[in-house]
Amino acid sequence: MAAGDQGIPAKAPAVDGWEVNHRVVVPRSSAYGPLKQDPDGFRRCFAHSPTGALYAAYHAVAAMADQQHVLTTVGKLMLPGPNTDALLADLRKDPADEDSNPTQIAGYRVLDAGADRATVMLAMPVETAFVSATFTLVWSSGDWRVVPPSPGESVGAPYGQQRDLSGFVAWSGV
Repeated sequence: MAAGDQGIPAKAPAVDGWEVNHRVVVPRSSAYGPLKQDPDGFRRCFAHSPTGALYAAYHAVAAMADQQHVLTTVGKLMLPGPNTDALLADLRKDPADEDSNPTQIAGYRVLDAGADRATVMLAMPVETAFVSATFTLVWSSGDWRVVPPSPGESVGAPYGQQRDLSGFVAWSGV
């Protein structure tokens, strides 16, 4: 997919539509992705731009919500290396709860972005407030990959509590 605009998305990007992926509502765009879907439902092929990374971050949350394919998903989604290997080992030892309830994403804040790296904080509603999760993505092997957590850390850490969406760009399909 073409790189496109390298600007940081300071306002909600245009979407072709919103769709449900593993019970999480995610954006779809012919300009930013995803353009491909694997037989197991994993979505990939995002634009090589900060906006493409933002789309990829939303889809990463949805991909991780698929607990039936989490081992395969982590292998496709995460940047290869020892931290991904450690995460896979942890997941094999302590399988995730397949009945977990995924949350929806209410907005984002791009903390940092360049041509091959972006750090995105996503806000998700929890009761009467929001929790934020942070994802760093790098361009590798022709798509955005999530930098895996350090051993013992959770995907999306560090988490933060937010009273509201102040400082975030509201962007949601629900």
